[in-house]
Amino acid sequence: MKPKRDGESQCIRVSVRTAAMLVIGNEILSGKIQDANTVALAQSLRRLGVALRRQVCVLDDVETIATEVRALAASHDFVFTSGGVGPTHDDVTIEGVARAFGVAVVEDEALAAMIRAHYGERLLEGHLRMALVPSGSTQETSEDIVWPLTKLANVLVLPGVPEIFKLKLRIAERLLGADRPFVSRAVYTRMDEGTLKPLLDAVVAAHPEVDVGSYPTWTDPSYKTKLTFDGLDPELVGRATDAFIGTLPAGEPQRVE
Repeated sequence: MKPKRDGESQCIRVSVRTAAMLVIGNEILSGKIQDANTVALAQSLRRLGVALRRQVCVLDDVETIATEVRALAASHDFVFTSGGVGPTHDDVTIEGVARAFGVAVVEDEALAAMIRAHYGERLLEGHLRMALVPSGSTQETSEDIVWPLTKLANVLVLPGVPEIFKLKLRIAERLLGADRPFVSRAVYTRMDEGTLKPLLDAVVAAHPEVDVGSYPTWTDPSYKTKLTFDGLDPELVGRATDAFIGTLPAGEPQRVE
């Protein structure tokens, strides 16, 4: 690396692990159910230092799922799927993931045994559909969560029910491992976005390593625009935030978090 001269700033690009989310279900696209899992995943990944770069929502269609999984797995470090792993006709995620990697769908014996033990005399053939997994996948658990999470290559298959999604997300967190978490600062002003634009443009140009966001509100009387500064390096995030604050007129900002 070239040595830094006196007074010269040196921008060090930080390598960020990336992830994509594939939300599966006709009920999401029809508006019957509101997706809550993407928010939970994004918040979890930020704590681990993983950037959620893409979210795609598709119908319960095997070929569509396979196409999206194949593309997302090739362009991201991790892919999370949500939905389509129950016992009914529209639960086709496992088949779609298997097709994406060109492998068969098989019954996992250990998982089938767990399902038989759980349902006992109430067991029906449909219940055992939940023991189907892509061939070559692993069934990941943790000390306190015995029902496994299916993982094939860099794809992690999670259920669509938010309560269970969050539960199995804890297994995923263990698999990914923690890196430096994202740092975020927020600045609240009574200035509108049109007035703020040239100030933001200057900060964005000078601090390319920091993600700057602008979010207006029409319902909170205490401010008009919230500005956020996100990154993996607290010092760089602080510099960008302070640089922006330094360009504001007297009386601004209203508050900083």
